[in-house]
Amino acid sequence: MKLMDPRLRADDNKEGFSTFCDAVNIESKEKKLKRIGIDLKIILFFSLALSVMAFLPKPALSGHTDALLLSCMDYRLVDETERYMTNRGLRDKYDHVILAGASLGAKTDKYPAWNQTFWDHLDVAIKLHNIKKVIILDHRDCGAYKVILGEDFAKDPGKEKSVHTDKLSALASRLKEKFPGLEIELLLMDLSGEVEEISNPGN
Repeated sequence: MKLMDPRLRADDNKEGFSTFCDAVNIESKEKKLKRIGIDLKIILFFSLALSVMAFLPKPALSGHTDALLLSCMDYRLVDETERYMTNRGLRDKYDHVILAGASLGAKTDKYPAWNQTFWDHLDVAIKLHNIKKVIILDHRDCGAYKVILGEDFAKDPGKEKSVHTDKLSALASRLKEKFPGLEIELLLMDLSGEVEEISNPGN
């Protein structure tokens, strides 16, 4: 019987092992290529989706709300004001601007910066939330009326209502000049939270 040289057998083993390693490497490379291909497809898909989204119509910047409320800063009527708006079904559905004196604060020569603040906020509310209505809520026994106009009108409820009506109507007229399409509502609240609607000649 002819015996094989052990060195030849070793060489064969080395060659076989090398062939096996090559096969493993090829398979590993194929898997990597497949994985890269899948990754590229995913990247391509999301890139295409983002490109399509860029051409879709964009929604309004911050949605829509029903109205803008202008009210006084008086701490005594904060809860009553919120309760009144909630009872009207407007909870979380209105923008809120607060100025001392409400209608008076938005149209007074004594504090012109307040006037500009109101108009700037109204402009932003129209652009951002597409509001269609401005609700102006004055209240009785208003300290701002005393400070700005120099008289305590609460002593005469009839006169007090007349003065508030004048200031509310003056602001409403200015609003109609600047924004004819806006609906305007004029209100007067007493210290118990009861609200009276003031006739608006411009509506």
